[in-house]
Amino acid sequence: MNEARIGPNGGLELDRAWALYSADGRWVNAKRTAAMHLIRASYAPDITSVTLTVPGDRRNIPAMTFAFPGDAEGAAEWFSMYFEQAIQVRYTREGFPDDGLAPGPTIVSTASLEAVCEWFPGMTLDEARRRFRTTLEIDAPDSTGTRGENGYASASEKLPPFWEDQLFSESETTVVRFRIGDVAFEGSNPCARCPVPARDSQTGITNDGFQKRFIDLRRAQLPPWAPAERFDHFYRLATNTRVPSTECGKLLRLGDPLML
Repeated sequence: MNEARIGPNGGLELDRAWALYSADGRWVNAKRTAAMHLIRASYAPDITSVTLTVPGDRRNIPAMTFAFPGDAEGAAEWFSMYFEQAIQVRYTREGFPDDGLAPGPTIVSTASLEAVCEWFPGMTLDEARRRFRTTLEIDAPDSTGTRGENGYASASEKLPPFWEDQLFSESETTVVRFRIGDVAFEGSNPCARCPVPARDSQTGITNDGFQKRFIDLRRAQLPPWAPAERFDHFYRLATNTRVPSTECGKLLRLGDPLML
């Protein structure tokens, strides 16, 4: 898809529209269990259905297709079978953002993901995208980077690594206002990462020493425009945002310019 609509909570429409819960009321996600990495979700071109599979699972979990996001009950039965425990799938139009104070799309530059690939030899750009799961990827027209799964917004010149660190301010009480196409954004804070980026996106196997190496190199290569005081730790990549309620329903399109 080459466009996405801003939803009612400021995130992208249908992004994180489902959340999985166990019987104790806790989220079931990849932070909690690496088994989540083995699930493959394939969406119809118009995102009206999703097919869930687990390739290679010895239990022969069947592939099943569900209306998305309407058939949360049917999906709950499939997830319960896979995780071998009762799973409830909840749906909300507002989505289930990681950061309740900054529920807008996360933003990263292609150059930042390429820099991370250099830190970890053998990691491809697509693998970095899968591990960090950033909502929007920005790049410049003359850059050699390619767009991510959710597209990118272009800028006026080739972007350096960690360009997006200028989209939040020195104070947590102040936002940086910018636009992507017709949509107004407020940059909030550098995104804290969870255990997921340290794991192979296909197998769920953890790369030993990933987090320490990432922290050491992120600290060493922090760009001069990044407000260092906003980094209580350096296991952070991408910028969290808020989107004013006035922007609900507006479209983001592939190639929209980002304007500070």
